[in-house]
Amino acid sequence: MQVPESLRDVDRFGAVVRTLEYDDGSVIAVDFGNSAADIEIDVVGSTAIIVADGEQVEFELPPEASGVTAKNGVLTIEE
Repeated sequence: MQVPESLRDVDRFGAVVRTLEYDDGSVIAVDFGNSAADIEIDVVGSTAIIVADGEQVEFELPPEASGVTAKNGVLTIEE
């Protein structure tokens, strides 16, 4: 699964983006750090809207994405 273009520059928030490949799928994990422990996420159609530390990021979910969650400052997109 490819990291969405608009998530590639979230390092401006101090976030770290990683892609983890497994035998049965892949996961994109975006760690916004301790300062953004309360990430808010909303999915409208294929668009995800993330609010972290007062900043908003919108991106199109990869077509193969099956789930999006946020917990403890980490956004996870699962295939």
